Amino acid sequence: PGTRKTKITARRVIIAVGGRPQYPDIPGAKEFGITSDDIFSLEKSPGKTLVIGASYIALECGGFLTGLGYDTAIMVRSIVLRGFDRDCADRIKEDLMASGTRFIDKSVPIKIEATQEGLRRVTYENVVTKQQHSEVFETVVFAIGR
Repeated sequence: PGTRKTKITARRVIIAVGGRPQYPDIPGAKEFGITSDDIFSLEKSPGKTLVIGASYIALECGGFLTGLGYDTAIMVRSIVLRGFDRDCADRIKEDLMASGTRFIDKSVPIKIEATQEGLRRVTYENVVTKQQHSEVFETVVFAIGR
């Protein structure tokens, strides 16, 4: 409504939303994964990254990592953005895919292990077919449970 603009400056800015992402109860989650909060304090490049979750935070993390040029996949158990308008949610997913973000749909992680090269092997299961698969990533980000 208004057109008035105000410039605000500060030495430091804190955004305190109050929630913390959770780790799933699977082997290797806490040892070899990080949360969406931790992604912003990494000391080195995340490299090939798996983001686990379907919330706006998961999609935001996946989208900006892809935008920065990292090979990024988002693992989704059911649908993205549950509770949001379906047309909008589907459009957001399509746009992320068009920009290069890969989706591992209908899947949940079962375990995470370190490889000899120091990478992360994620074993996951398709919730429909019950087939298990595994893939290696440099970083695994949990963006679930807020």
